[in-house]
Amino acid sequence: MSMQKTAAASRPSDHGLDIDLAVAEANIPTLMAVLIQLTGNLEWMSEKYRMSRPAGVGDNDTGGLDEAAQAEIRAAAVAALTAHLEGAPAAIRDPSPELIIDILRFTIGEPLPIEYGPMLKDDMRSAGLLAPDFRATLGADTTGAVPPRMSPAPAGFRVGIIGGGISGLTAAMAFEVAKIDYVILEKHDSVGGTWLENRYPGAGVDTPNHLYSWPGIIHDWRHFFSLRDDVLAYLKEVAGRFTSEGRIRLNCNVRSATFDDDAGTWKIVYDREGTTTEESFDAVISAVGLFNTPSIPDIEGSETFKGEVAHTADWPDSIDLDGKRVGVIGTGASAMQLVPAIADRVKSLTVFQRSPQWIAPFEKFQVEVPAALRALIVSVPLYRWWYRIRQMWMFNDRFWDALEVDPEWPHPERAINKTNDNIRRFFTKYIQSELAGRDDLIEKVTPTYPPYVKRILFDNGWYKTLAKPNVELVAEGVQRFEENAVVTASGQEIPLDVAIYASGFNAVRFLSTFELVGRDGVNVRDIWKGDDAKAYLGTVIPGFPNFFCMYGPNLQAGHGGSFMTTAAAQVNYIMTIFDEMFRNDIAVIDCRHDVCEEYNRRVDEANATRIWTHSGTNNYYRNSSGRVVVNRAFKNLDFWNWTRRADMSEFDVLKRRRREAGPAAPRS
Repeated sequence: MSMQKTAAASRPSDHGLDIDLAVAEANIPTLMAVLIQLTGNLEWMSEKYRMSRPAGVGDNDTGGLDEAAQAEIRAAAVAALTAHLEGAPAAIRDPSPELIIDILRFTIGEPLPIEYGPMLKDDMRSAGLLAPDFRATLGADTTGAVPPRMSPAPAGFRVGIIGGGISGLTAAMAFEVAKIDYVILEKHDSVGGTWLENRYPGAGVDTPNHLYSWPGIIHDWRHFFSLRDDVLAYLKEVAGRFTSEGRIRLNCNVRSATFDDDAGTWKIVYDREGTTTEESFDAVISAVGLFNTPSIPDIEGSETFKGEVAHTADWPDSIDLDGKRVGVIGTGASAMQLVPAIADRVKSLTVFQRSPQWIAPFEKFQVEVPAALRALIVSVPLYRWWYRIRQMWMFNDRFWDALEVDPEWPHPERAINKTNDNIRRFFTKYIQSELAGRDDLIEKVTPTYPPYVKRILFDNGWYKTLAKPNVELVAEGVQRFEENAVVTASGQEIPLDVAIYASGFNAVRFLSTFELVGRDGVNVRDIWKGDDAKAYLGTVIPGFPNFFCMYGPNLQAGHGGSFMTTAAAQVNYIMTIFDEMFRNDIAVIDCRHDVCEEYNRRVDEANATRIWTHSGTNNYYRNSSGRVVVNRAFKNLDFWNWTRRADMSEFDVLKRRRREAGPAAPRS
């Protein structure tokens, strides 16, 4: 698109940004939002520029506008951004939650409930955009998880964090800001959590990078959706920049955490380099995650198979796939990433599918962010933030209505309500378009159950890969192994050189990587009966004082959302508990049993009407008795609201301390 350049706009800025080139590549709905905030001109929200509603979760880069309207917006954006980068402040520096919603409604082209305004406004604060210079800086609250007037920690108060993945780093950065003494005990030789462990070919995010990020940290993402190596590099960079030296201890395999009733402290026992150490902490945060214990099917004869065997979660560096006959057991998220990544390397690829998955289009999979647009995102925090919160809605509670069972819906076996059925039709048409002419595959890959019973996956070339001549989809499970083959449930024998389990994780067994013993010597495995985990807000467990569980029971957003926002909400909740404890000389608190029981009664009651309890098929959300223990029963907005401030009446105070305050935590 040609565009008249001004002398100022044609020059690269001090940020390495050529504004004309960047604006030509930019997302029109995001540009419009930035333009409104920079100029204060609400007349841009007129019928002439009204954006169309995106199909699926795509970026809708043109907004559905004709070229003339796009050109007007881009030209005005060039002028406004040039002035802004030369020092002109935004006309609307502190937009109200209501205005944020109005702008999003206009630029997304669909209704947004007004109650989401405060949550989005808080994300703006977390991004550093309420500071006078619109810049997030080192030392700022990069997670948005520290109360504005955090009370100083008592002298000697110390927190142990088990795990150095996203949850552990989110907590660590909040503690850095609040000047709370802590240490991360990480079992591996690097931080990164699941992104360190999962290194199979094709591993990557299915949440947009700019949403799968901490809002206050500027990062130059090379792709819209990154593969594993880039995500891991980001986490390592964040750990290096925002945690103090010596706070992260690597190669520490935690064996147990035990509460000392007399002392009111926790004793963590861990192994490191052949030495067993016991260390005391005033509080403990488990950040071991949900997806860390591989689930390996018990298949007859597996020990007799002479070929190579691997699980996607424990990928061997030495595995050789080139020219081999490879079988992949499973069609979940890891299989969907792995199969397209290896199909062209192998002689033959057989995919064993017990149940097909609903899959959404993935229009920007492995698409690079243009260099000029990367410079705009890094240089202009307002653009980065408006782009981010568009995604917050697109990948958030937008599809909540599709999850609620309508008891009057006439075809519950295929959909649970009208919205759910519309989504089914959309996905079905996509399957038919991707596999046109392959009716055999269309029949195999089209689920019979409603969308969202299982996790919705994103198409990174899955359908096109299944249609390749060296790939075969077998719509049944593996019954047994033989020396050089597998045999399916129908008796079909398929020769293999390599068998790969893409069978996911044992997600229902929370906190299974170490022994957790609370008050009176009670083990959490006993009260949870192995796979019936319950916690209040997925975070605190009665009988386990000053203990906090990140990514705990019933916290996964099964309908969409970024785990980053869940982690930040949990840490915010924990920090408000600490604030109350520090302020009121409380040493030890314990969640009340009745509070936790009532909350989980509501969880179970709500989940009984949600899609993931549908009888059509199994999913990893439910435990052995059929209870949903993984997925959140409520909207992301509900969880955000409930974690804004802890209600200390929901806790018993077990021990108080004499006031011996440390230095106050400065706040920007």
